[in-house]
Amino acid sequence: MIKTAFVFPGQGAQYIGMAMDYIEKHHEVKEILHNFDIEHNTDLYNIMKNGPEEALKDTRYTQPAILFHSVASFYALQHDMSIEPSFVAGHSLGEFTALVANGVLSLSDAMHIVHKRGEYMIKANAGVPFAMSAIIGLSSQEVKDLCTEAEKAGLVRAVNFNTPIQTVISGTQAGVEAAGELAKAKGAKRVLPLLVGGPFHTPLIEKASEWLKDEMLKATFNNAEIPVVSNVDALPEKDGIKIREKLVKQIISPVRWVECIEYMASQGVKRFIEFGPQKVLSGMIKNIDKDAEVLNVDKAEDVAVVKAVIVSNP
Repeated sequence: MIKTAFVFPGQGAQYIGMAMDYIEKHHEVKEILHNFDIEHNTDLYNIMKNGPEEALKDTRYTQPAILFHSVASFYALQHDMSIEPSFVAGHSLGEFTALVANGVLSLSDAMHIVHKRGEYMIKANAGVPFAMSAIIGLSSQEVKDLCTEAEKAGLVRAVNFNTPIQTVISGTQAGVEAAGELAKAKGAKRVLPLLVGGPFHTPLIEKASEWLKDEMLKATFNNAEIPVVSNVDALPEKDGIKIREKLVKQIISPVRWVECIEYMASQGVKRFIEFGPQKVLSGMIKNIDKDAEVLNVDKAEDVAVVKAVIVSNP
C-alpha cells in the first residue's frame, strides 16, 4: 500500500459555484449549509452558488465556504472507497478542515469556528493599514532577511513558507511595500500583492488569537487516531487539547508548509490527496517533493478519476 496523506487548502482557492455539484449529488450536505445560515444569520449558500465575488472574498465567508467544499469532496471519495491516511494536514485555514477529516472536530463546530476566525482576524487589526504579498524566486532565508531589513519602515514578517522559492510576507502596508521593493532589488521573479482581509499570521492580529481561544473552548476537540501535522511546528499531534493550543498560536505564527510536506515525506508518504477547491496545494507539493504523487478532488467528477488511480495502484 502506498503511504498517503490527506491535505486541505486555505484561503484564495474559492470560486463561485463551489461545492454545488456535491450538493446536487448528496442533498444531505445542503442541510449543513442551511443550518449554518440559520445559526449565523448569513447567506453562505447563495454566496457560494451565485456570488458576488466580493462577498465570497470576505474572509468571514471564504473560510467556512472553503472548509465546507473541502469536507464535501472528502466525504464524496470516502463514500466511494474507504482510505485511511497516515497523516492529515492543512494550509492555515485548511488545518481546521484536516481536523474534521481525522475526527477531532465536528463539521458544524469547525464551520462555526472558522467563521468566527475570519471575523476576528479582520476585527483585530484595528484600522492599521496592512498588506500581504507573495514573493517568488527567492529562498525563504533571503525573504526573512529582507523582512528584517524592511522593518525600519514598519512591521513585516515572512508568514507562509509555501515552496522553497515562494514565501508570503504580511504586516503593515509600509513594511510590506518596503520588503517588496527590497525583494525586487534582490532579483525576485515576482512580488504579487494579495487581496486579504488583514495582516494574517502576524502579531498585528494577536487579539484574534485570544478571542478564538475563548471560542474554541466551547467546542469539543477529540483525540485523533490519525495525526495532524501542525502548521506551527511541522510535527504530528493526536492530543485534542494540544491541537487546540497550536491552533491558537497558528493565527500569529508562520505557516511552515514546506516543512510539513518534508516531514510527511520523511515518514514515507508518497501520495498526497488534496481535497478542496482548485489545485493550489498540489502545485506547491510538487515544488517541494518532485517525487510525490499528487491527486486532487475538487469537483464531483474528480472522485471517479482519483478512485481509478488508487484502485490501479493501491
